[in-house]
Formats: sequence, C-alpha cells, structure tokens
Amino acid sequence: MDLICYLCPGWAPMIRPASATRRWMDDTRSSFAYRCLPLNIANAHGWEILSPVGFEAIWTGGPNLPDVQVRLAAGADPKFAPVSAFGEGVLTFHIHGLFRTPPGWNLWVGGSPNSPKDGIYPLTGVIETDWAPYTFTMNWRFTRRNHWLRFDAGEPICFLFPVQRAVLEQVTPRFLPLESEPQLGAHYAAWNHSRSAFLEAQKRDRPARPVDQWQKYYYRGVDMTDQAVTPDHRAKLRLAPFAPLTPDAPAANPNAPIILDTDTKTLGRAIGEVAAALRSGALDADAGPDALAKRLTALGLGESEALEVIWAALDRVEEDAT
Repeated sequence: MDLICYLCPGWAPMIRPASATRRWMDDTRSSFAYRCLPLNIANAHGWEILSPVGFEAIWTGGPNLPDVQVRLAAGADPKFAPVSAFGEGVLTFHIHGLFRTPPGWNLWVGGSPNSPKDGIYPLTGVIETDWAPYTFTMNWRFTRRNHWLRFDAGEPICFLFPVQRAVLEQVTPRFLPLESEPQLGAHYAAWNHSRSAFLEAQKRDRPARPVDQWQKYYYRGVDMTDQAVTPDHRAKLRLAPFAPLTPDAPAANPNAPIILDTDTKTLGRAIGEVAAALRSGALDADAGPDALAKRLTALGLGESEALEVIWAALDRVEEDAT
C-alpha cells in the first residue's frame, strides 16, 4: 500500500516514522510506563511531521485573529511559522503537501498520542485523501489564556496514519454475556484471579526485582495457559520512512538491523555486567535498569530497543534463578 506526499514547491518536510518513546515515560520510575504495550504501539502508530522552526505562542483569551500571537526563534524562517488563521484561540500549521492514499482510504490527522502539551491541545481530523486535491492544516487549540508556550524546532506538530473509510460503518456492535463463550470466560476468570492476587501481593510487599513487578501476558501475546493466540501479535512497530525525492537515493529499510557504535563483545560485556549486578543485589530495582539503559543507549541502541533488552535480560535472570 502506498502513502504518497506530493510536495508543493519550496516545501521540504521533516516527516519520520513516529517514535515509541515519550519523555514523561522515560521519567517514570525504572521507565515502567513502557511496560504498557498498548501505549508503545499507539505512540508509534503512524508518521510525525516535525516543526521546521522553533517558536513561542500565546493566546490572550479572545476570539479574534490577533488574540493569538507567535514569536519566532532567532533566525527562523517566517514562511514556515504557524499562524492565527481561524480565531477562537486556534494555532494553525500549514502543511504544504498533498497526501494521497489508495481508493477507499482516509488519513487520520491529529497530535502524537500520549504526548500532552501544557496549555494547548491538538485537534483531530479525518480526511478523504484518495480524491481531494486540497492540502490540509494542522490545528492546535489553546487551553490556557495568557500563557506563553514553546515548540522547539524538530518537535512533532502533526501525526497521521491511513484508515479505511467504510470499515466503521460495516461494524455491527452488540452485547453478549461472557458465559456465552465458556473458553473465553475461563481465561478471563483465571486472569482476573491472577491479577487480583498479584496486585494484593504488590501492596503487601513490593518485589525488589523489576521483572517481578509486572505481569507480561499481554506484552508476550499469550493467554493464561502461556500459549500464543495469534501469529501477528506486535510488540513493536517498524514503519517505513518516506522514500527520498530523488529516485537514485536509497530509501531506508525499516527492518534493517540496528547499527551500534560498538562491537558485540563490548555490548555483551555491558549487558552481562549489569545483569550480574542485578542478580547479586549490587544495583537496586530502580538504579539497575536505569544504569543498563544508559549503558546501552551510549553504545548506540535506541531507547525503546534498550528497554526491550533490559526486560529480556531481567527475564533471563529470573529463569536462571529458578
């Protein structure tokens, strides 16, 4: 399936496959927010358009165009600046590209999921990009008056992904009692009992090892009998980047192996040292994963990949202990 962006003259967009990481998730204790697989998948479930300029903006509270003011960073090109185009406390980014999807496919356009910004909120639209010869705007509505906020150059301003136009209208939603599916009900009952017992144990005595602080059934894509249920379970998305404009330039391969700034022996030693420290108790439950993550990212591993390595290592420690 092709997703095409026809570039208007003079527009050199910064578009990338969305990152699974978020600063606030990095800052949670032991980066525990990344244990929630639905968050990770949603974060990376599309492509992000980045701001070409840094700027500050404010809304004074009124409905008129001048009530939104924009102050560009030094040296920023004003032709790429957001504007007040509609009033009502809305900040508008012009997207100077014409997106095309296959017949019957729309484009969902909004803000990056799970990425709140104090004082302003991204508005969402669904656009019939299989036929419309029109560009669209990305709009953010202020939620606080008289509050200067900042966007950095390179910060995501727009998030998009294709959706089938007719699929929702073909859905027949209905209620059924859980007991009408005995096997599903049994799995749910086993999970509910296990989850309740797990949470109670957490309240009484929080486990020291991070691997013992969360259940991984959904993350691993297995049911309560530890069996894989579907062959296409995803623990990570690897979306293709937009191909380069020049036909002779090679497009990046999203499934290519990660290139590390080190050799495998050094990487293995780093993992082994921290895993050994975790096993011996020399690193506590919070400092251990943080130390390992810093070691891995310093060697060239991405943050989300580093976390997957951490969890795999901790699982191995647990297996070796048993």
